[in-house]
Amino acid sequence: MMRRLPRARILVLLAGCAFLGACSETTLATYAVKEASGPEKGGTYKIGKPYQISGVWYYPAEDYNYSETGIASWYGPDFHGKQTANGEIFDQNDVTAAHRTLPMPCFVRVTNMENGRSLVVRINDRGPYAHGRVLDLSRRAAQLLGIEGRGTAKVKVEIMAEESRALALRLKAGQGEAPQVTAAPRESVMAESLPAPGSHEAPKPINQAAAAPPPPAPVSEFGQLAAQPVKQVPVKPTQVFVQAGAFSRYDNANRLSAALQPMGETAISQVQTKAGTFFRVRLGPIANVSDADALLEKIISSGYPEAKLVVD
Repeated sequence: MMRRLPRARILVLLAGCAFLGACSETTLATYAVKEASGPEKGGTYKIGKPYQISGVWYYPAEDYNYSETGIASWYGPDFHGKQTANGEIFDQNDVTAAHRTLPMPCFVRVTNMENGRSLVVRINDRGPYAHGRVLDLSRRAAQLLGIEGRGTAKVKVEIMAEESRALALRLKAGQGEAPQVTAAPRESVMAESLPAPGSHEAPKPINQAAAAPPPPAPVSEFGQLAAQPVKQVPVKPTQVFVQAGAFSRYDNANRLSAALQPMGETAISQVQTKAGTFFRVRLGPIANVSDADALLEKIISSGYPEAKLVVD
């Protein structure tokens, strides 16, 4: 992963680029790795401003409804001990990952859709910068998910909304190592029926609101994630597609579909989301990730920067 630095500290990471297979001249001019200044994990809560890589704009934001499928990769030795995008110290043996837009830090559940392994990962870096990748895992996270040997895998990434909100609240408040608080404490409320004036009767309780249930146990920020048990979920057949766009109007989807016909067979499907009804334009299924990467780059370079790889 490449980080923003003062110009004097910018390093051209040819080895890292060869590994990721996606560094461009634009990337090298904008991002670089910074040497760690100390052993502390450090870091701050950070969302960041919009940025551009190889002609594609990314817009970091708090999105507690986030759920996405795609291809994950991993990074490790070349960046071990360096500084992440929010100022933490990258440890390839921590269960962490880089994401292009989610807040740092936050928690996501990552599921390897090829072998069913699933675990909680902490986002603390920006990336990946290859257009066809949705997540860059630390080496340890890749090992636990069974991705290290292959290099990539089809994954589903879902934000853990409650835990991520609680962590953001604590860090924003500058509480340091104070205990994590997920909600303000609530008192029991008693309502009483008052007796008539002059009466000596004692007030009679009407009802008592139940006390709020205790908050869930917080997810550890560092050490416990590396020791967590890997969850196993059922595996079903999946395929890779290039999703060129999604529109609230069918005519817009139809125009894009027609424009992409020379690149391959397109299909328009209607989906219902929390944000409403959308018509998505896809090409595929595609036989393998290499072919999907090549088609994705072709579509992006043709003027459709929102295109991405998805797994269904």
